[in-house]
Amino acid sequence: MATLAQWVAGARPRTLPAAVSPVLVGTGAAYAVGRGDAGLAVLALAVALSLQVAVNYANDYSDGVRGTDAERVGPVRLVGQGLAVPGEVKLAAYLGFFLAALFGLALVALSQVWIFIPIGIACIIAAWRYTGGDHPYGYRGLGEVMVFVFFGLVATLGTQVTQAGGLTWAGLLGAIGIGCLASAILVANNLRDIPSDTVAGKHTLAVRLGDARTRRLWTGLVGVAFAVAVGCAVWRVGSLVALLAVGLAVGPWRTLRSGAVGRALVPVLVATGRLQLGYAVLLALGLALTPR
Repeated sequence: MATLAQWVAGARPRTLPAAVSPVLVGTGAAYAVGRGDAGLAVLALAVALSLQVAVNYANDYSDGVRGTDAERVGPVRLVGQGLAVPGEVKLAAYLGFFLAALFGLALVALSQVWIFIPIGIACIIAAWRYTGGDHPYGYRGLGEVMVFVFFGLVATLGTQVTQAGGLTWAGLLGAIGIGCLASAILVANNLRDIPSDTVAGKHTLAVRLGDARTRRLWTGLVGVAFAVAVGCAVWRVGSLVALLAVGLAVGPWRTLRSGAVGRALVPVLVATGRLQLGYAVLLALGLALTPR
């Protein structure tokens, strides 16, 4: 039976910046037009965190029962390492989805943006089908695309719309930047797992692109994120403060350039999460505090 510490590790807390970051930027974009709401921001954060933990447990369960996690390096795999019964991990995922839905309904009821009910359902389905179901899209190289859409565009713009009642160009560009960095986290993860995923028949984008092009993809995604921060300056010049996060990108970029593989790539995954969070904090502040 898994210990509490193992259950916490199985939730993969190092991935949580991917949930926090879009809420920060979406809230900053809402404050930029004088419509920010701290209470709705907290609810949006609860939705995002619940969904992130749920998808982590769902991936642990689905990859574990398929045998994909048997030879992996990196974080704890509850099912793959035989630490927990698969049904218990599946139940933990369902609980996370339930909490995300509950917080989401509260957010919709308070904001009156009813379109987010079907969008929320789509988010839960997409989260489960990343590695779950008969034809998981994560096994077909579509994981980064879906992360960009749901943990970038939907999460950031959804946060802004529920507070401000509409979208702005600065919010859209911020969502693109957050989506790129969320995808970069997954790229770093899948780069590390290329050998084991290849053996297991999990055809992630990294497996399809190969080692060298996957490393270039990470660099490209990070570059686009900083480019859109510059673009945001057309509407909110304070967005340029996000460029200070470039320093957080130097370390993981150097590690990737060194040709590190396997466990040596784990720090890149962690550092990319920190990069996204630092970028989000700075961009949110730049958007919110720029005079209208």
